[in-house]
Amino acid sequence: MSVQRTSFHPAPLVIERPSPAARLRRVIGVAAMVLVGVAAISWGVAMAGPSNSALTIRSVEWLRDNGLRSLVTTVENIYYTWQAPAKGGPGLKRLPGQSGHELAAGNATTNRLATAGGVHAAAPYRPPNITPVISPALPGEGVWRSTFPVPRGTPPPVLITSYRPQPAYPQIVVGVAWINHLDTSLMLYPGLQEPSVAMPNRGPEEVPPALRDKLVATFNSAFKLVDSGGGFVYGGHTYAPMRHGFASVVQYTNGQMNVISWPYGPTAPANIRFARQNLPLIVDHGQLNPNLSNGPEWGATLGNTVQVWRSALGIDAHGNLIYAAGNYQTVGSLAAVMRHVGAVRAMQLDINSYWPSFITYAGPGAKDPANLLSSMVRSPYRYLTPDDRDFFAVYLR
Repeated sequence: MSVQRTSFHPAPLVIERPSPAARLRRVIGVAAMVLVGVAAISWGVAMAGPSNSALTIRSVEWLRDNGLRSLVTTVENIYYTWQAPAKGGPGLKRLPGQSGHELAAGNATTNRLATAGGVHAAAPYRPPNITPVISPALPGEGVWRSTFPVPRGTPPPVLITSYRPQPAYPQIVVGVAWINHLDTSLMLYPGLQEPSVAMPNRGPEEVPPALRDKLVATFNSAFKLVDSGGGFVYGGHTYAPMRHGFASVVQYTNGQMNVISWPYGPTAPANIRFARQNLPLIVDHGQLNPNLSNGPEWGATLGNTVQVWRSALGIDAHGNLIYAAGNYQTVGSLAAVMRHVGAVRAMQLDINSYWPSFITYAGPGAKDPANLLSSMVRSPYRYLTPDDRDFFAVYLR
C-alpha cells in the first residue's frame, strides 16, 4: 500500500501596516506624552523653588511664562470684567479700616512753629489734607494720620489716609501714603525671583534684621521686567537695559529720590544708585498722560481699562514720595488719583490683588506691621521674610 504524500504550503505571513492617519495619531500621542512629561517636570521644578507665593499664583505665573500668556490674560480679563462693580448704589457709612496703629497724636507734631533759642523757625512742610470728592465726606476722609512714633515737634516720616475717588462708585476706596523725603531714606531690594536677571548677590530678599529698628514702611515694586520691558539698576550696576522715556523711580548717589521719565541711554550714569522702570509716566508736570486710553502701552497683562487692584508711586512738588493703591482702578482712574493727591509725576507700579502692598510699622524693630488698607490680601509680615518680588523699604534717617 502506497502512501500519497502531499506538500504543505503555509499561508504567507501578512503584516498589516498602519494607515498614514494611524501613524500620525501615534506620533501625535507620543509627542503629547513627551510634552506633558516635560511640562510636568518644568512645573515641578518651578514649584519646588524658594517662594512665598501661593501655589495657585505660582502656577498661573508659570503658565504665563511658558507659552500661555494670551490664554491667562484672556481668562483674567473675563474674570475682572465680570467682577467689575456697578455704578451708583449705596454709599459707605464709614471708611474701611486702615492700619491698626494710626497715631492721632501724629497730627499735632507738625504744622506749627518750632522755637529754638527764642527764634521761630518755619514749620516743616506737611501736605494739606486730601480734598474729598464725594459729599458729604466720611469721618477722617482724606485726613492724614501718622503711623510711627516720633518726638513731639518732629515731622512724621510717613502719613497715611484714604478717600473715595470716584463719585460714580461711592463704595470704592483708595489708600494713600505720603513719605517725608527729608527724614527718611529709601532702599530697593531684589526678590527671590524678580527681577529675573542674573545678579552675583541678590541680597537678603527681605528687610535686613539689622535695619529694622529704623524701618517705618515697605511697599511693592513694579511689573515683572518681562511684562513691562523696562530696566533695572541696583548698586550702580545696570542689570537690565533701561528704556528711554520709561517711568523710573530713581535714587541718586547723594540719596535724593525722584520719579522721572528716563532721559538717558540703556546704561545708567554713574550718579544713579538704583532705578526701577515700569511703562510711561501716568502723570507728568501735574497733567494726566494723554495716552492713558492706549491699552497696549500699559503692559502685556491686563492693559489699561480693566478695573483691578492697582498701585502707583509719585512725587510731589516738594520732593516727597506719594504712594496710592486701591481696587477697581483703571490706569486712567489711578492717574486721576495721583494728580488729586498732589503728585506732579507718577508711575504705575504692580497690579492685581496679590501684589500691591503698603505696610507701616508701629515702632522700632518692625513692631506691629499693618497694611495701608485692610482689604490688601498679603500678610503685613510679607517683607520681613524673603519675598518673590523686588520691593522698597522706607527707613528713618
